Amino acid sequence: MRLFPMLAAAVLLVTRLSAGAQSESSALPDAPDRTIKLLREDEDWSFLANPANRQDFWDPLKYIRLRSGRDDWFMTISGEAREVWEQIGNDYWGQSPYWNGYLNERYMLGLDVHYGQHVRTFVDFKSGINSYRQGGPRPIDEKKLDFQAAFLQVGTEEGQNFIELRVGRQELEYGSGRLMDVREGPNVRLSFTGFLVKSKINEWRVDGFAMRPDLDKPGFFDNRPNHQVGFWGVYASRPAPSNTSLELYYLGLDRKQATFERGTAQEVRHSIGGRFSRPIATERPGWDFDDEALWQFGTFGSANIRAWTVATETGYRFPNLPLKPRFSAKADISSGDHPASNTLGTFNPLFPKGDYFGVLATTGPGPINFIDVHPHVEIALPHNVSASFDWIVQWRESLDDGVYNVPGTLIRPGTASEARYVGHRPGTQIRWQKSRHLWFQGDYGIFYAGSFLKETQPGRNLNYWALWAGYKF
Repeated sequence: MRLFPMLAAAVLLVTRLSAGAQSESSALPDAPDRTIKLLREDEDWSFLANPANRQDFWDPLKYIRLRSGRDDWFMTISGEAREVWEQIGNDYWGQSPYWNGYLNERYMLGLDVHYGQHVRTFVDFKSGINSYRQGGPRPIDEKKLDFQAAFLQVGTEEGQNFIELRVGRQELEYGSGRLMDVREGPNVRLSFTGFLVKSKINEWRVDGFAMRPDLDKPGFFDNRPNHQVGFWGVYASRPAPSNTSLELYYLGLDRKQATFERGTAQEVRHSIGGRFSRPIATERPGWDFDDEALWQFGTFGSANIRAWTVATETGYRFPNLPLKPRFSAKADISSGDHPASNTLGTFNPLFPKGDYFGVLATTGPGPINFIDVHPHVEIALPHNVSASFDWIVQWRESLDDGVYNVPGTLIRPGTASEARYVGHRPGTQIRWQKSRHLWFQGDYGIFYAGSFLKETQPGRNLNYWALWAGYKF
């Protein structure tokens, strides 16, 4: 696996591009951004150097001056507490034929230290605790205490153009989360260890990285990079006309032991794709969309890899109507395998978000060898309450390949049935954003087994519900 040559190529790319760009100072926004980000290292609380901007109970922890007379020497403290009760009936459609209820607790504490304009360290501790789950906690359920992130960042001064290097443990989250996500739904988030180069060249943001995913173990500070898996790539994005954005990327994956329905072998997979999107309307009625296409090639043992996926979502919001409804529909397809050939056709979603298909979260089918249509309705209720309802209908793309879960493990071989229809799942979610910091949520869904699941047995209907409560500062 050529991790370091790939990293060197990414560094060379962003360095050459930035060498020809002129640096400018960017003006501070009129209204400081107080958004609590998915990746806490993306937050910038330097505006709190001015005491007049402080208005929140936690603001004294968001900007702690470290050096007298220097606004750019400061520390930010962040944190999270989250409690989730999940209940699953007939997991994997009856392979675990009982109701499995359990409590997941997550606690996180972040320390973001800026040593002037060019050097920074970021450390985020995580603790995930699982109670009452039959069969014990899974790796995504429990982690006594460890680093979610711990990296050193060095780079040029922030401005119109910049380049930064991060070394250490960190999170990756790009685009819609279809291919790279922090896995926010499960109790234990995903992290990687390696190198990340971030740059901005005029309108383009270009990242290059070489990483290994971390192996989650349940103890204290015992996570280690998985030396059986290498992950590298270049991801570029820029604004486009009419409030749209364009993203282009190359991603490489090397797994020493990869398993699909046709067997187990070393997988070296290259992914080239693009995404074109427009955000959901907030002020005036309008269309939004999210379209993505991806081609994969490489080798699987002595076989070749040829796989692909196409995903699209189109919606329309009416923010000027009561309840501000938004109606949308998704349609997705990803390739499956034909084991009689010498080419592996199974699409690999790499490191996708856990709730790829909504409220089913960590259980049920994943985005591999599937075709689906997915209508969705969401509304805004009084007192910062939102509600949504969706319905997924799913089929197999290849009748010679099976059904996989979200992490990519085969859970139902496909050779025992010629049926294409996997099933359908209605689901609903209600969320109350009590304040900037405190939120509550409830999820419910039923996956009704289709002909493929019933023919391959067991084919029971899968039930899922969860109650969430969280606090972030």
